[in-house]
Amino acid sequence: MSEKEELLNNLKIDRSKEAESEPFPTKIVSIIIGTIAIIGIGLWFLLAEEEVQEVTTFTVKSVNASGSSATSILDASGYVVARRRATVSSKITGKVLEVLVEEGMYVEKGQLLAQLDDSTYKADLEYAQSQLKQAQIAFRSTSALIEGNFASPDELKTREAIMEGAQALVKLGKQRVDDMKILAPFSGVVVYKAAQPGEMISPISAGGGFTATGICTIVDMESLEIEVDVNEAFINRVEAGQPVVANLNAYPKWDIPSEVIAIIPTADRNKATVRVRIGLLEKDERVLPDMGIRVSFLQKIAETSSEKKEGVVVPNDAVMNEGNTNYVMLVKNGRIEIKQIEVAEETSNYSRIIKGVRAGDQVVASYDQQLENNQKVTVN
Repeated sequence: MSEKEELLNNLKIDRSKEAESEPFPTKIVSIIIGTIAIIGIGLWFLLAEEEVQEVTTFTVKSVNASGSSATSILDASGYVVARRRATVSSKITGKVLEVLVEEGMYVEKGQLLAQLDDSTYKADLEYAQSQLKQAQIAFRSTSALIEGNFASPDELKTREAIMEGAQALVKLGKQRVDDMKILAPFSGVVVYKAAQPGEMISPISAGGGFTATGICTIVDMESLEIEVDVNEAFINRVEAGQPVVANLNAYPKWDIPSEVIAIIPTADRNKATVRVRIGLLEKDERVLPDMGIRVSFLQKIAETSSEKKEGVVVPNDAVMNEGNTNYVMLVKNGRIEIKQIEVAEETSNYSRIIKGVRAGDQVVASYDQQLENNQKVTVN
């Protein structure tokens, strides 16, 4: 019994001794709290960093920078059009065997665009050639008989007429075979492919809609020009040879020098407009048919004018008017500076400034009231 009691006593918890309490790790906790505070302050500075706004700028230009100045007297919108544009088709109805062009391909005048099925016309041509040989043999035989007075002159003339008819049929057969080859009428770029091998093509539109009326559409890029509609109330401001500045909607900052070719001598009574043709003085591959474009008709100021204007010009959109005071937004060292200016005059596109900015300064092309003074920006 004593051994069992000793074992039980060993299993009992001795509560006579108080558990020694470990000291609280205050040093470690302080280090952790300090680290969290430093990280938090860094994140706050990072998130509170000044927002950078992207802006479009315009370089201020001197009025007399070009030696002579031009003023816009009228603006209009229109489209780029091609004077030479053709949907190439065949003379007769036929089945397409092969199409040799794709959109975007440049073709030369006379280049083969497509081949139609010419098997029937080739057979007709062979038959016509055989008839011609037979007529030639008969003509030669009759000519020999004439020498021996075995045939009359009228019979010889009949044989000659038959031979000439056979020659005409051979010529017609060759023309029909050649018509099965669709050739480019002029040099240009293929902008639309309308037919595929196996389809029927005809120069006349079929009512069912299953017959194509053309192989492809070709545009002569050298013939591109601008057509705009000018309100008839302002057509007196436009004349042939007048200088024009054109801006494509796709490239609004690209000034294309142009000039008026002609004023179409008729008006549209529904729109009360007159169509004006404008020629592009510079050819560029960026100009494509049917592109939207905006033009400014200019009025040249004589270089010999005694009155010479001073100041600089900026777009009207860059100027903010508040009562009698005008402002622009300068971009200096990547920051906005709102500057008060003095405007001498305005045209349809530009303002002439005589105080506040200088030639070469960068201004925000379109005044944005959401931008603030000294705000950080980047130029796109």
